[in-house]
Amino acid sequence: MLTLKDLRGTAVSSLTLSPDSELLPRAGTDITGTTDAVAPILQEVRTRGTAAMMDFAERFDGVRPSALRVPAEVLAEAAAALDPQIREALETAIARTREVHSAQLPAASVITPGPDARVTNRWVPMARVGLYVPGGQAVYPSSVVMNVVPAQVAGVESLVIASPPQKDSGGWPHPTILAAAHLLGVDEVYAAGGAQAIAMLAYGARSEAGELDCPPVSFITGPGNIFVATAKRAVQGAVGIDSEAGPTEIMVLADETAPAHLIAADLISQAEHDELAAAVLVTPSESLAQRVIEHVETRAAVTKHAERVRSSLTGSQSAVLVVDDLDAAIAVANAYGAEHLEIMTGDDARVAERITEAGAIFVGPYTPVSLGDYCAGSNHILPTGGAARYSSGLNVTAFMRSQQVVHYGREGLGMVSAHVRRLADEEGLPAHGDAVDARFG
Repeated sequence: MLTLKDLRGTAVSSLTLSPDSELLPRAGTDITGTTDAVAPILQEVRTRGTAAMMDFAERFDGVRPSALRVPAEVLAEAAAALDPQIREALETAIARTREVHSAQLPAASVITPGPDARVTNRWVPMARVGLYVPGGQAVYPSSVVMNVVPAQVAGVESLVIASPPQKDSGGWPHPTILAAAHLLGVDEVYAAGGAQAIAMLAYGARSEAGELDCPPVSFITGPGNIFVATAKRAVQGAVGIDSEAGPTEIMVLADETAPAHLIAADLISQAEHDELAAAVLVTPSESLAQRVIEHVETRAAVTKHAERVRSSLTGSQSAVLVVDDLDAAIAVANAYGAEHLEIMTGDDARVAERITEAGAIFVGPYTPVSLGDYCAGSNHILPTGGAARYSSGLNVTAFMRSQQVVHYGREGLGMVSAHVRRLADEEGLPAHGDAVDARFG
């Protein structure tokens, strides 16, 4: 089921292994192929507003909602009908996520570069943010938590959730998603999915009478399918986006001490997300590699989403990589830049210190990725496709902007006025220097 690739004897180091190396398994997805399909959807929503949203819901989701915005009473009813055990689990996830993310709030600072001179570094929350929650092959109330909590901690006042309408839920998003929104105090929720939801958040949506049914946002977050990713790329610039999330991925870095059955369970747990999900093991132990493959084959045959898991694990994006030693395994992990990296070795803490490229790192046999998906307190919206090399998982600062407030008095400006004059003249911008000199003329 999982292909074993023997890389022993191959030059593997952080200097020789590039992120796009053919040695690394990658999903063969490219959102440029869906641009032509998404562009007219964006244009329709931009020009026809709510009417287009309703037409697309009927076309893509098989149901026409009675309204674009979910009524407050529907949100309250969903929360009231929520299974008590699910409610307790969500409340635990919310509390832990809020505690972890509250520690991410950056502090303001005031610097005095000289007499009568002050620069304040401050962080300002965005005013209005759109949070996309997918609703395709699974229900993701956890994504409501992961999107909403850091935005609330950042101080965002206007939060909007968009999630696809469901035929089995009367045209509203899944009731567990609605319940999660209600528990978090979010009352602006729209029955909107796919590329059309991204267009609605970016451009807003007006009724045929000209009323603004959904005002536009400044920033859009949340994962989705390839059409959602394509739409997010297309609207970037009109609004900010967190990332173009691709299929989920897990890499397990393990040595001969690791429990093979747990590795197999974790690889399958990510494979059940999507046929394109990536599941990769990198290890210096051929014995462990063989045992993991055997456990995967046994477990995959009896798991609920067996066909989906089989498609994922037999795809080009999934593999077992056997390397010369632990140093080589670490080099592979850093080159790959996994969304989720699990570490199971004889010295987990030391290995974790050497990892520089990963969306999130899960250390030890009792820290599975699924813990991070729900109740670790960390965020599960993470960079995919190697983007961990230059981007971070969703966090509080994603919803904030750094601003500098500059205040110089006459004495402070006078101390550097000659420097400004010289630099302005050097750059051929004498009016810049004149603007300073005018204050002393």
